[in-house]
Amino acid sequence: MILFEEVEPDGGLQVEISKVFGPLKDHPVPSVPRAGGALHPGVIEIGQAPREGNIVEVDGREVTSWLPWHFDHCYNNELNLAGVLRCVTGVSEGGETGFADGIHLYKILSPELRRQIEDRNILYSLNLRFAEMRFGLADGFREIQPHVRLQATIDYGKNLPRAVHPAVWTRDTGEKVLHISPWMAEGIEGEETSEGDELLEMVCREMLAGITPYFHTWRATDMVIWDNLRMLHAVSGHDPDEPRTMHRTTIQGDYGLGYFEGNVQGDKILEMTV
Repeated sequence: MILFEEVEPDGGLQVEISKVFGPLKDHPVPSVPRAGGALHPGVIEIGQAPREGNIVEVDGREVTSWLPWHFDHCYNNELNLAGVLRCVTGVSEGGETGFADGIHLYKILSPELRRQIEDRNILYSLNLRFAEMRFGLADGFREIQPHVRLQATIDYGKNLPRAVHPAVWTRDTGEKVLHISPWMAEGIEGEETSEGDELLEMVCREMLAGITPYFHTWRATDMVIWDNLRMLHAVSGHDPDEPRTMHRTTIQGDYGLGYFEGNVQGDKILEMTV
């Protein structure tokens, strides 16, 4: 990941820096706010009014805008190359974005679990509901208020094909990457059994117990770009009474290893970026 400081507020620099790494990918849902307008296309706005979105309790704190560890587009057959996030309105406390290196995650996994998961593929579905996470959900998690606006998408996603991605993949430079998204994982392809579920849960638990992420505390002039094919990211959440606004661009690209279960056709909504 790369941190840019003192970024101009109009979004122009965000778009131009994003294009250095590849063409932009627009969000497929028209109702998602476009922050850049005609002047800076490709910029979407992520945010919500106080008490408007999901509210959960994690580690004894009541927070909103919390996101568990994941990589973008896990529920799609193609991944985006990178995400670019810029802070517009920060919060007084919390709201940090965490980043964890999949190469490091592979190295810290115990040799026994590494051997068992190395050649497995993981199934993912478009289920954004945290309370329905099957693997790696934080101890003490409690859902206080679901994100009502996302329920239609969640219901629609239950009828869509599941995506499949390798648990471990090897970069052109030879490094192995542990690339498992606990959020939206459904199980191990071909091993949706109690034994398979136990293995995936053990991997997620050990990965999350040993993770040593960088959590970025945002200022209103900060922008971050991260490698979605290598990194996991998460959001710590913040006081539900405070607004938080971020602008995001998404860079096209793929590692070519994902597919839909049964090699069926996907759906445009599966191109959503979370």
